[in-house]
Amino acid sequence: MAEITLRAQAGRRPGSRESRRLRRAGLVPAIVYGRDLEPIPVAVDHHDVYVALHSEAGLNVLINLEIEGREPVLTMARELDRHPYKNQIRHIDFVQVSLTETVTTEVAVHPVGEAAGVKEGGILSMVRSLVEIEALPTAIPPAIEVDVSGLGIGDALRVADLPEIEGVSYLEDPDEVVVSITAPAVAEVEAVEEEAVEGEEEEAEAAEAEAAEAEAEGSE
Repeated sequence: MAEITLRAQAGRRPGSRESRRLRRAGLVPAIVYGRDLEPIPVAVDHHDVYVALHSEAGLNVLINLEIEGREPVLTMARELDRHPYKNQIRHIDFVQVSLTETVTTEVAVHPVGEAAGVKEGGILSMVRSLVEIEALPTAIPPAIEVDVSGLGIGDALRVADLPEIEGVSYLEDPDEVVVSITAPAVAEVEAVEEEAVEGEEEEAEAAEAEAAEAEAEGSE
């Protein structure tokens, strides 16, 4: 996975007033920390960090932070605070990572192909759009592609069915459903109604048989 370099301004003062001032200036208040790193308050350019986090790697992109007066720090973005309705990042935690130590993160699951069940009128449901994995930062895939073409109505694809990726370990329950193909709601209603009709017919036949039996006993 390629690294993206971002410049970070050091010396950011704490407090909401300072944070608002930075945002008005097009910056994002942030904090950098790690196992052997004291927390460093910084600010990064909003446009640059937005572009970085919307690359192919998404939130798992490796960001090499060039902090004023310090050695560069290799990080990953975590704990993003986004504005509730504006297209704005309000705060970011940058966590220091090592290229030789695994990290835990979530990766998107992308279905590939058209499921046989969908061609028959079924509905494809992404039960889990993200799965948790463990891998070296450089081994994290941009996404996990799964072939759903062989799934019919009523079939499901579970974590255990996800493709093996070198250097990647899945941390979810292997039996956890990721993708499923369900019958359309109309078909389900028709099936329920058909079962109800069949049940009523069976009850009617049983009642007729009991009546006939009672009549036969009465005539003896």
